[in-house]
Amino acid sequence: MDVLLNDEEKLVASSAREFLLGECSTALVREMEEDRLGYSPELWAKSAEMGWPGMCLPEEYGGQELPLTYLGLVMQECGRAMAPIPLHSTVVTAITLARAGSPEQRQAILPGVSEGKTILTWAFSEVDPRYLPDTVKMTARADGDDFVLNGNKLFVDNFLAASLCLVAARTAPASDQGAGLSLFLVDTKAAGITDIPLRTLAKDRQSEIVFKDVRVPKSSLVGKLNEGWPVMEQLLDLATILVCTQMLGATRMDAEMAIEHAKFREAFGQPIGAFQSIQHTCADMIIFIDGGELLSYEALWKMDNGLPAQVEVSQAKAFCNEKCEAVVRNSQSVHGGIGFMMEFDLHLWLRRVNAWAMRLGTAYEHRARVAHALLDFPGRVVLGQPVPPVSN
Repeated sequence: MDVLLNDEEKLVASSAREFLLGECSTALVREMEEDRLGYSPELWAKSAEMGWPGMCLPEEYGGQELPLTYLGLVMQECGRAMAPIPLHSTVVTAITLARAGSPEQRQAILPGVSEGKTILTWAFSEVDPRYLPDTVKMTARADGDDFVLNGNKLFVDNFLAASLCLVAARTAPASDQGAGLSLFLVDTKAAGITDIPLRTLAKDRQSEIVFKDVRVPKSSLVGKLNEGWPVMEQLLDLATILVCTQMLGATRMDAEMAIEHAKFREAFGQPIGAFQSIQHTCADMIIFIDGGELLSYEALWKMDNGLPAQVEVSQAKAFCNEKCEAVVRNSQSVHGGIGFMMEFDLHLWLRRVNAWAMRLGTAYEHRARVAHALLDFPGRVVLGQPVPPVSN
């Protein structure tokens, strides 16, 4: 793995930053926090012209078939700008469909994603927030040519904006190997669906979705019946590492604001950056961010090369959950009282980093996953699975 960006990667990152600097102001971010859909259709259309939704999709569906590391760079810039677009939920679902969907599903959906005409999302979490197959209680019952879905899903991103949702449901009793789960593409406007908006720290659009006798055709099944967990595992890993890149982009912007403030804010006749405690704080910020980037892009590089990346994903998320939060808290301290004023933009990044740190697994869950691999416990490395005690 080359830790330095090549010329093409630098171009992708710089073009994304320049585009968002011109198109995504903090005023737009604040406006979209109050918007019903929570995203700007104009910005989304322009991001599609930049090729972002289809960046990693096959060329036959209008995509560019680029490595995931390129998408990570774009997501990092989106985090830096807090871009109010449904890119994360759409690309994660679309890449999953490109891998596991039927030819008919791919042909019907992916060209629209590449063009920016189709927004997607996915739904897994329920009352038990752990990312384990046996936490899924929602059922899908076969009935003639349809499946009938019943149950609730929590923390579903951009459901109102999306036209299709990839839903995990139980079609057979749970097993130790994760069997019994199936994945279905559900029309978000289907009869029997109720969307209950959730108020979030980041003020983004997440929902509780209630499914009551929602009928979907058997052709909406993604992958094989009762064998949806391996597909969902890959989706969760991809979603997790892309959240890490978003966090890192937002955190670096937050840190740069603090460092710049320390250069010019004076106390006792000199810039506060002249004091050793502030210097060490600023140094820690950059060390934490650089460390998170190395871990995140190692995971993306492994995914691109078809190598197991579960441990690397969990290393990155556990690290970013703690270190990115530490950076934005320290940035508040460097700014002093001004950092706590709602009129000042700093809280926009703080709230998003804190919210993203709580998604897709806590630091403790991801540490447990790494511990499974380090201690060579039998069985698969599963997010949310507690580490069994070591017997003498």
